[in-house]
Amino acid sequence: MEEKEPLISITKTKGGFRTLPFIIANQAFEKMSSYGIMLNMVLYLTRHYGMQAAQAANVILLWSAASYSTPVLGAFLADSYFGRFTIIAFGSFLTSLGMLLFWLTAIIPNLSPCDKLTMICNSPTTSQLAFLYFSLCLMSIGAGGVRASSLAFGVDQLNKKERDEGIVERYFNWSFALTGAAVLFGMTVLAYIQENFGWIVGFGVPVVLMFIAMLSFFLASSLYVKVEPRGNVINECARVVVASYRNRNLTLPSPNVSTDGMYYYEKESEMLMPSDKLRFLNKACLIQNRQQDLTQDGRLKNQWSLCTIDQVEAFKSIIKIIPIWITGMIMSINFGQGTFSVLEASIMNRRITSNFEIPAASMSTFLVLSSVFMLIFYDRVLVPSASKLRRSPTRLRVKQKMGIGLIATCLSASSLAIVEGKRRKMAIDEGFTDFPQGVVKMSVMWLLPRQIFDGFAEAFNGVGQNEFYISELPQSMSSIASTLSGLGLSCGSVLASLILSVVQSVTKGEGKESWVSSNINKGHYDYYYWVIFGFMLVNFMGYVYFCKVYGPCKGEENDGVEEGN
Repeated sequence: MEEKEPLISITKTKGGFRTLPFIIANQAFEKMSSYGIMLNMVLYLTRHYGMQAAQAANVILLWSAASYSTPVLGAFLADSYFGRFTIIAFGSFLTSLGMLLFWLTAIIPNLSPCDKLTMICNSPTTSQLAFLYFSLCLMSIGAGGVRASSLAFGVDQLNKKERDEGIVERYFNWSFALTGAAVLFGMTVLAYIQENFGWIVGFGVPVVLMFIAMLSFFLASSLYVKVEPRGNVINECARVVVASYRNRNLTLPSPNVSTDGMYYYEKESEMLMPSDKLRFLNKACLIQNRQQDLTQDGRLKNQWSLCTIDQVEAFKSIIKIIPIWITGMIMSINFGQGTFSVLEASIMNRRITSNFEIPAASMSTFLVLSSVFMLIFYDRVLVPSASKLRRSPTRLRVKQKMGIGLIATCLSASSLAIVEGKRRKMAIDEGFTDFPQGVVKMSVMWLLPRQIFDGFAEAFNGVGQNEFYISELPQSMSSIASTLSGLGLSCGSVLASLILSVVQSVTKGEGKESWVSSNINKGHYDYYYWVIFGFMLVNFMGYVYFCKVYGPCKGEENDGVEEGN
C-alpha cells in the first residue's frame, strides 16, 4: 500500500497539500486587510478628508464595485496569458503598495485637507484626491489578482490521487472558514483599533497584515506547481461556435458506429471522441476532409473551421453549468435582504445585559460565525464520524451540498417573514404605528435563525458552487470558474433590486401603503419576505430538475467514495 506524503517534507516533488497553507494565508490576510480598511472608510473620508457623506458613500461604492469586478478580468488574464502564480503575485504586490500609499494619507499632513490639531477641513485639492483614488485603484486591481486565482491555484497543487481522496473539498472548506474568520477579525478587532487608537495605527495594521499575506505566498514559491496558460479561452469558445455553424450541414455518425479517426484531437488529449450531450456541437470537431482540413503533420489548417475535441467539450461544460449557476444567482436574492434586517434589528430590543447592547449592524457577524462553525464542524466532525460509522470514506457530493444550501435559504426567508409578522403586530399593539423608530419589547435574538440559516447556505452552497465550477470546467479555465459564484452574487443583487422595485410599484396604490414602505410598521415587509420565500422555493425545485438533467459530475461514477445520505 502506497504511503501518504507527510504534511511537511523535504522533497523534489512540487505542489501537494503542504503548499495549501501558504495560499490560504495569502487569501485570508488579503481579505482581513481589505475589510479592515473598508469598514470605517466612510468615517475616515468624512472626518479626515472633509467629504460630504454622499460623496464618501459614492467613493466607497465605486471602490467596492471595482474590487468585485476586477477578479473577472484577473481570472481571464490568468487563464489566457500570464498564469495563476504571476497574477496572484502581481495582485499581492499591488494591494500592498496601494495600502501603503493609503496609509500615507493618514501620516503625511500634505496628503490630507484636514488639520489634525484644529480638525478644520478644507476642500481636498485635485492632487490630494488623485493620490487617494490612485491608492484605492491599486488595491482594487490587486484584490482582483489575488481573489481571481487563489482557489484555482490551490487546486493546481493537488495531484489526481489527492483530489480523489477529497483533499479538494477539505481545501475549499478550510479556505472559506479561515477567510471568514479573517473577515470577522477585520470587522471587529481592526474596527476597534481604528476607533480607539487612531487612523495611523488603525491603517498601519492592515498594511502589516497585507505584507504578511504577500510574504506567506512568496515563501513557498519554489514549491508551487505553476500551470502554464493555454491561450485565450474566449477565442476557443468562439471557434467552437463558428466551426459548428460552418459544419452545420455535416451528418454526425451514429453513436453505435466506430468513430476512430473521424474527430480531431491533439496527441496529448485523453479524449478520443466527444460526448453525446449537446451533440450538435460535435460537428465542430468532425473531420470532413482530412486532406483539406489538416496539414501533412496532422495540424489544423483553419482553426475556425475545425476544433479539437477538448475545445468542444470545454464549451459544452460552460453551457451545461449555466442553469445551475442561475440557481446560485437567484439564491443571492435572499442575501440582498440584509439591509432590511439591520432596519428591523435597530427597532428591536438589542440589550443583552444592563451594560451591553448589540449594534444593529453587528447581527451579520452571526452569519459569518455560523458559516465558519458549520464548515469546521462538517470537516472535523460530520465527515470523520460518518466515515467511521460506514467504515468507508463518506462525504456529501457537491450537488448535495448546494441543494442543502438552497433549502437553508428557504428556511431563512420563511423565518424572516414569520418574525417580521410578529414584530409588526407587536409594534402596532404597543402604539408605534406612526412611529417607526419605536423600539418594541421583542428581542433581536428572534433574527438569529435567519443569520444561522444564511450562514449554513453560504457554508454549503457558496463553497459547493466554487467546488462544482472548478471541478466541472477544464483546468485551463479554473480561475474563471472561481469567479462565477461572485458574478452570480453581483447579478443576484441587481435582480433583488428589480424585485424590490416591482413589489413597491405593484403594492403602492392610491391611499395605500407599499409593502416596503418607509414606515416599516405601516408596510408589510412580512408579505415581501414571503414573496422572496416563493422565489427560493421555486429556485430549489428548479435546481433539483437541473441536477437530474445535468447528470453525474466528473469522477462521481467510480470515485470510491460513499455518497452521504
